[in-house]
Amino acid sequence: MNIQNKVVVITGGSSGIGKAAAIELVKRGANVVINGRREQALIEAANEIDPTGEHVAYVAGDISDAQVAERLIGEALSRFGRIDTLVNNAGIFIAKPFTDITEAEFESVLSINVAGFFRVTQRAVTEMLKVGSGHIVNITASGAAEQPLKAVPSVLAALTKGGLNAATKSLAIEYADKGLRVNAVAPGITKTPMHSVETHDYLAQLHPVGRMGEVRDIVDAIVYLESAQFVTGEILHVDGGQNAGKW
Repeated sequence: MNIQNKVVVITGGSSGIGKAAAIELVKRGANVVINGRREQALIEAANEIDPTGEHVAYVAGDISDAQVAERLIGEALSRFGRIDTLVNNAGIFIAKPFTDITEAEFESVLSINVAGFFRVTQRAVTEMLKVGSGHIVNITASGAAEQPLKAVPSVLAALTKGGLNAATKSLAIEYADKGLRVNAVAPGITKTPMHSVETHDYLAQLHPVGRMGEVRDIVDAIVYLESAQFVTGEILHVDGGQNAGKW
């Protein structure tokens, strides 16, 4: 796949899936702009992604803030001249009984998972339409959004990440004739800093294949979708079989 000199904006890019995707894309010749809330973590991630600093930039701040979304898109344009791909990776996951969810938790999850997606995507699409090409990849969720587990009550993930699945198809149809593609990757439970090591054995059992996802699994899916020019509106499940049904 030729992604030489492509410009990719990645939210939630300071760790986990976002950082790993940035590392892989830069290896393949892309320029990346990463976003996260913690500036020091972004600086460290940027140094790891590209020690020369030539192919990476970062914008710190809460992506649900309209001004941060504006700065992020502006940085990609000023530093690299355009935006080819947006990876909406930033997200919050809270698993707890429905009636125990606090107002603050509700606001926080909707702010990042929905408002953050909306604000940066709207600005990215505006720029992509000017040149008649672009690709958006939404990192959603598999089990929590489409095959809920009794053992993991997670209605906020179903509400927000499930909504992103629907938005992926809606935007794909809206812009299919404008040169823009919109896809999603729906991971199973993946080994990232979000999950402590002591929970891994239990979480592995929540997948039919008997293991958690690796960050590499998700990055491979992002890379595939970036190269799949005839694929749009796809929700690619990388979940060890969770989406296939209850086992």
